[in-house]
Amino acid sequence: MNKRRQTILYILTDLMTASIVWLLFNLIRYEEVAQDDFFSLPDFLLYSDVLRGQILVPFCWFVLYFISGYYNKPFWKSRVGEFFSTFVTVMVGSVVIFFIVLLNELPPSFHVYYKLFFLLFILQFLLTYTGRAIITNYALRKLWRHEWYENVVVIGTGANAHKMIEGLCESGYRITGFVKEDGDSLAPVVKPDEILGTVDDLIDIIGQNHIDALVVAIDDKSKIVPLLYSLYRYEKPIKIMAEKKDFFLNVKVKTVYSIPLVDVTENNFSEFEKNIKWFLDKVVSICVLILFSPLYAYISIRVKMDSKGAVFFKQERVGYRGKPFTIYKFRTMYADAVQQGPLLTVREDKRVTPFGRFLRKYRLDEIPQFWNVLKGDMSLVGPRPEQRYYIDQIVRKAPYYYLLHNVRPGITSWGMVKYGYAETVDKMIERLDYDILYYENMSLMLDITILIYTVKIVFTGKGV
Repeated sequence: MNKRRQTILYILTDLMTASIVWLLFNLIRYEEVAQDDFFSLPDFLLYSDVLRGQILVPFCWFVLYFISGYYNKPFWKSRVGEFFSTFVTVMVGSVVIFFIVLLNELPPSFHVYYKLFFLLFILQFLLTYTGRAIITNYALRKLWRHEWYENVVVIGTGANAHKMIEGLCESGYRITGFVKEDGDSLAPVVKPDEILGTVDDLIDIIGQNHIDALVVAIDDKSKIVPLLYSLYRYEKPIKIMAEKKDFFLNVKVKTVYSIPLVDVTENNFSEFEKNIKWFLDKVVSICVLILFSPLYAYISIRVKMDSKGAVFFKQERVGYRGKPFTIYKFRTMYADAVQQGPLLTVREDKRVTPFGRFLRKYRLDEIPQFWNVLKGDMSLVGPRPEQRYYIDQIVRKAPYYYLLHNVRPGITSWGMVKYGYAETVDKMIERLDYDILYYENMSLMLDITILIYTVKIVFTGKGV
């Protein structure tokens, strides 16, 4: 099951149908509004603006489809969802094209505008949806007949792993084998010849068997959280069986027949929102880094004048899917402060320099992180990234903390807006409630709201 090939097939079909629609639409335009301005139909079709549109309009449709998130997940598409997704996207695109192209032409009567608009919409929707439906129906038939499938490896060899066999096989998955968890001394319930190795062998198992997803089905729930942290690095979807009174119910449950499965690497953003969020992250970061470069230069000079040491403070944090990255800040402490080991900043902290106190008050020490956003380590809005040292302490009391790694960490967050800096691990756990609330209610509007309140905090100096 080749996801890349399936995605390319959708893209080529959309481009082809968009080209055909625009050609048919131009034939109608010639008859309705352009016949008197050209000697013949070939003259109209070969006109520079028409030729340019024949190239640019299908490309614009592709960009719109890409932003909508249609190509993000090429398999297991819902036919009903595909219908409404195509309908809405084509409606938006038709309105945009109408205002950009059609309003520049003066028709013989006003009703021609309505006729052209609805013809464009109907043609674009019917051909686009028909092409997509053919591909989707073909793929779904292949999946249900088990001619196509996703290769999964089940981590666990006990009773829970054995439960997975029938449910997964009936739902388009092929179990390549089972992996024994480290330290498990119990006799396996699954067949011994189906055990491929231990968790330590996963990197080789994934490469040799072309694994598409990992399914966690261990019997000892207390081992799940540390196991999940070790699995993030493989950058594969991780699915887990959820039961009642489980902290996994904080995320959406997708039932596979009688087996409730949770994809713990997913979040509640739609594919459209993910693409828009990514686009805004990049655009805003570039604008801030360029427009605020004089401010960066001024702060850099003041930091150097305030105390000895580097301008920027660098520290390793744990980010998206548990991947470590280097976070950047303007240095607000004396150069030897970090030699004391991991310590949270408290009010009236003597390690903070005079100018550093000003930077922290207005959150200006955080602005180098726009470079982290541009690199893809962080987002504008998301849970604040923590050091591994503190994460290990947090998960002992709040094991659901790991869910926050399904979202890129942010420069600002709901927790930072509502709670601010945390001076102890217990306060970090209290702030965690706001971050989990954000995770469960993620939306672009919520991100915008958090950004507005963050700007308010910056201008009022309520950062500490």
